[in-house]
Amino acid sequence: MQFNITCMQKETLKEKTAKGLFWGAINSGSTQLLNIIIGIFLARLLTPGDYGIVGMISIFTAIAGALQDSGFSNALVNIKDIRDEDYNAVFWFNIIVSFLMYVILFFCAPLIATFFHQPCLTSLSRFVFLAFFISSFGIAQGAYLMRNMMNKEKAIIALVAMVGSGIIGIILAFNGFRYWSLAWQQVLFITFTDLGRFYYSKWRPSLKINLMPVRDMFNFSYKILITTIVNTISQNILSFIFGRLFKPQAVGNFTQANKWNTNASSFISGTINQVAQPVLASIRDDGDREKRVFRNMLRFTAFLAFPAMFGLALVANEFIITLISDKWADSVPLLQILCIGGAFLPFMTLYQNLSLSSGRSDIFMWCTILQVIFQIVIIIATHTAGIKTMVLAYTVFNIIWLLVWQYFAHKLISVTLLEVCKDIAPFFLATVVTMAAVYFVTLPLVKYNIVLLLTRIVLAAALYFIIMKAAHVQIMDECLKFVAKKLNKD
Repeated sequence: MQFNITCMQKETLKEKTAKGLFWGAINSGSTQLLNIIIGIFLARLLTPGDYGIVGMISIFTAIAGALQDSGFSNALVNIKDIRDEDYNAVFWFNIIVSFLMYVILFFCAPLIATFFHQPCLTSLSRFVFLAFFISSFGIAQGAYLMRNMMNKEKAIIALVAMVGSGIIGIILAFNGFRYWSLAWQQVLFITFTDLGRFYYSKWRPSLKINLMPVRDMFNFSYKILITTIVNTISQNILSFIFGRLFKPQAVGNFTQANKWNTNASSFISGTINQVAQPVLASIRDDGDREKRVFRNMLRFTAFLAFPAMFGLALVANEFIITLISDKWADSVPLLQILCIGGAFLPFMTLYQNLSLSSGRSDIFMWCTILQVIFQIVIIIATHTAGIKTMVLAYTVFNIIWLLVWQYFAHKLISVTLLEVCKDIAPFFLATVVTMAAVYFVTLPLVKYNIVLLLTRIVLAAALYFIIMKAAHVQIMDECLKFVAKKLNKD
């Protein structure tokens, strides 16, 4: 990505951003690739009912995972003159709070089981809730890695955690542990992540507990913490409500569809998220430059998000049927709908990072809270129409809600809606043309799923590349140059 930088200090930021995006892409890409491989094995070994049981409480594990990169970790990233006391205060504060949360949830487990009409959830949720407490041990170390843009180390951590937890999950599933294999995989992933963060972080906690620095960060951090929890609820509210309204099999089909959608969209969101806030925070006093960098990130996001997500929607049927069997066929239309929304989710992540880097965690909080409130209203209003209609309404609303984020982005850095549309529209149109052309060209192969899957992937990638080269898209040229330079250097 090019930021038109002339002085040595700016060149350093450019290199740091490029390296951060490179290792962010390696981190997110390799993690999602492993997610696909492990997910295929588990989906073949388990049933929609098994996924449905775990999906009912996925909102709690998602919150536990989100806590690892939220609240006070964002405050630590934004502190100009960081001290060991700041890290130490956050470390012990989160452990204390997370322990209290686990105790509360432990005794709430029977109520959760009753709510979903699934007695097995009492013991299962008590085990899964351990993730809350375990995640608290890695928050300060995660902030250290994020602040110093140690994305290479974060990529290694994610790989090791994914492989370790995935292998154990597959072994348990193969030996008949059913939904427990998914629970163990989730808890172990967070455990291995914490161990990796301790290994790579140079900072170490001390037994001298002083929580006073937390008070100084609280005004900024509590808004992010609340928002992260609410944002996680937003992304998992459908599984939670479906668990109450429908049978485990139906919840399992949605959980499977949502998993593949999340894996794909998280590749882009994860890549951007690891770089956007530190970079934007470092230049927030330079309005024109901040706007220029933000627009470059918008284009980079569109360059990746639209072909990745629309491409997954194109091959959803072949992907599901071929790789994880036709017992998951009912998840195909749900995946296709979710992929449309998933293409726009990374833009929301970028807007959120802009508000945080500008010190406006209040915008982050209230936009997210209002979004969840409207989501719940829409879901309740459409719950009698069935799962597909509920998912479609949810997806359309989330895309429209981007206009609210854009309103505040305009307030912060004066970027207009027209400028945003100019930045992302070419990539959107190129992707639509690509997917439509590939769809019609490959129609004669519809009876041969594996051939159709591979052909559509290759043709879509090739055609999108040709369009980008023919249009002389600067972002792609710069990405190719950077990767070539990186490979030659290594």
